[in-house]
Amino acid sequence: MTVPTFTVPSLFLAAPLTAYLAFVSPWLGRRQYDRLQRRRAVDPRALVRAYRMWIGEEWAWIAVTALILVLSPGAGLGDLGFTRPDDLGKVAAMAGGLACALVAGSVVLRHAARTGRAVPGQAAVAALLPRTPAERWHAAAMAVTAGVCEEVVYRGLLIALGIGVLGLNPSVAAVLALAVFVAGHCYQGWKGMAAVALLGFWLTAMYLATGSLLLPIVAHVLIDLRGLVLVPAPGQQQVGEPSM
Repeated sequence: MTVPTFTVPSLFLAAPLTAYLAFVSPWLGRRQYDRLQRRRAVDPRALVRAYRMWIGEEWAWIAVTALILVLSPGAGLGDLGFTRPDDLGKVAAMAGGLACALVAGSVVLRHAARTGRAVPGQAAVAALLPRTPAERWHAAAMAVTAGVCEEVVYRGLLIALGIGVLGLNPSVAAVLALAVFVAGHCYQGWKGMAAVALLGFWLTAMYLATGSLLLPIVAHVLIDLRGLVLVPAPGQQQVGEPSM
């Protein structure tokens, strides 16, 4: 990875965004999720409104990230992972691993639906599981938004800032970015955070190994689509996995 150069004006945006992601977002997410749990029983539009709010928030992160790049001629899209993968062999191997993991996860979900057993981690995102067509469409939009926006910001931008501003080794910067990413999912409890940490580690490894965010973005979108959208129809046992 190259060493991006960020200007002082861009850091006036990057610093509060990083602080928000590390400290405010985990606290706010916990409160929002708790409120959603209380309201879903009495408000049929509660989940749709929550998804719209979160989608808007994450695209606002992208707008700030774009402005940071505009203010930093020494940093570009390539520093945020928007490049072709360095090694197509690694990409093929990791894509194969992703396909196997998705198939295995689907088998587990179907088995749980048939037997009525809960999937580990189901309770962590129970309030996020859609029950109506409108909720499913919004859940799909949320999955795509999270896959794109969270990869760009948590992995692309934060790792680039760690390297270019703090002078960290890419691996150290990636670990710190992963810690912030996991903290943002504290609403899922420690078991959910542990699952997110494992998935986040895998996505980070993809990025560092290939030098590109493209595969992690695709993987993140597919994981969230399966966890939020591909759930049993209303009236059946609802199962899912920690959303990222």
